[in-house]
Amino acid sequence: IGEDSALFELAKQKISSWVYFTGILGVVLFALNVLWIDPSTGFGTAFVNAVSELSDSHEVILLILIIIFATVHSGMASLRDAGEKLIGERAYRVLFAGISLPSAVSTIVYFINHRYDGIQLWQVQSVSGIHELVWVSSFISFFLLYPSTFNLLEVAAVDKPKMHLWETGIMRITRHPQMVGQVIWCLAHTLWIGNSVAVAASVGLIAHHLFGVWNGDRRLVSRHGQAFEVLRSRTSIIPFAAILDGRQKLPRDYYKEFIRLPYLTITFLTLGAYFAHPLMQSSSFELHW
Repeated sequence: IGEDSALFELAKQKISSWVYFTGILGVVLFALNVLWIDPSTGFGTAFVNAVSELSDSHEVILLILIIIFATVHSGMASLRDAGEKLIGERAYRVLFAGISLPSAVSTIVYFINHRYDGIQLWQVQSVSGIHELVWVSSFISFFLLYPSTFNLLEVAAVDKPKMHLWETGIMRITRHPQMVGQVIWCLAHTLWIGNSVAVAASVGLIAHHLFGVWNGDRRLVSRHGQAFEVLRSRTSIIPFAAILDGRQKLPRDYYKEFIRLPYLTITFLTLGAYFAHPLMQSSSFELHW
């Protein structure tokens, strides 16, 4: 029933598709910078300033930014079927990204800039082993957070976007890896930062992803019907639950489902994101959001 996730067959790849992908990515990043990020030309600064006027509390402002992003992101996802019928799959994906990305960037930058501005609730950064625990947890979370890398060409609308029924790889462990990954990331970073801003961010992000679990299953039922019900019966939301109760049978060579280019890509991106932390922080500080 389910599809083989993270399958990447080099023989089926077209050079032209990846050229288009690179071009589209460049155009999107350029437009995002000009129309939103750059204070001299974009609307991002005005947007964040407007939200910041709603409260003197960084926690409240961050939660408002998360709510705005969550409303846009989940709202656009919920309208996907109707939107694709109206303007087509590719056009709707472009519209979805064009609306979601600015609010996501604003929320991330605001969190980076104000992550240490809250009330300190605990301080464990000097405790032996905590840094390693947070690092390993964050690394694991990225493997769960980004199943969209299963098909980057669909993400960029080079290939026609589809609503897939993935079942192999990480999906055998949990049917909602993004939610699990977000929970792990939030718990790890809240432990490390230990203040009220981190708690507020975690509450907002986890709530958004828990809603996404319900909304995602609802949309899959609507799109795939009985096929999804079969997949749901042998997968689980809680990690390893379906495996432990016997509904999901792992093949003997299960590890091979992870030895694939998309997971290798996630590995390099995760390591790159870790080493790029100083760059991300300095870039965020320059925006004064």
